[in-house]
Amino acid sequence: MSGPRIVGFGGTTREGSTGEQLIRAVLERCARGRASTRLFAGAELAALPHFAPEQPERSPAQRDFVEAIRAADGIVIGTPGYHGGVSGLVKNAIDLLEDLRADQRPYFEGRPVGLIVCAAGWQATGVTLAALRGIVHAMRGWPTPLGLTVNTVAQKPFDPAGALADEAVRGGVEELSRQLMSFVRP
Repeated sequence: MSGPRIVGFGGTTREGSTGEQLIRAVLERCARGRASTRLFAGAELAALPHFAPEQPERSPAQRDFVEAIRAADGIVIGTPGYHGGVSGLVKNAIDLLEDLRADQRPYFEGRPVGLIVCAAGWQATGVTLAALRGIVHAMRGWPTPLGLTVNTVAQKPFDPAGALADEAVRGGVEELSRQLMSFVRP
């Protein structure tokens, strides 16, 4: 595929979590726009050993993840808002990207990064989104103007069949995908 490469990662240890489904929905829409996409969901992230900067050896799963991000033209990160912050699962994956520090294009440099936060309350979604934006800025990325936040108590984003059911969430997924695709520079 000659289009941009969009890599998404995040979710929780629960297969099919709301965050994982939202990342998947954004990637599906990017794929409709001719992007090649890849998802590292909660199960893949949970299998990553803890990042240890003093240990340069990497597992095959760690190398695969780092190489996918290295080759990405755009990135989607989804996290639950645990106690107002990024989950340890997602943070460990982000920390592993320290391996990109000496690259020609370090960290997230020059790439749009779409952000998704799911939490059981609006306050947790807001502060977690702000924290995630700060992380992306520190890693030289461009957070998209829209950061998608979903309050899993007030909103039911998916129907039982897994289709987007909430109109506001569906609109957010569409806009986040549009922004990612319009900002990538393959």
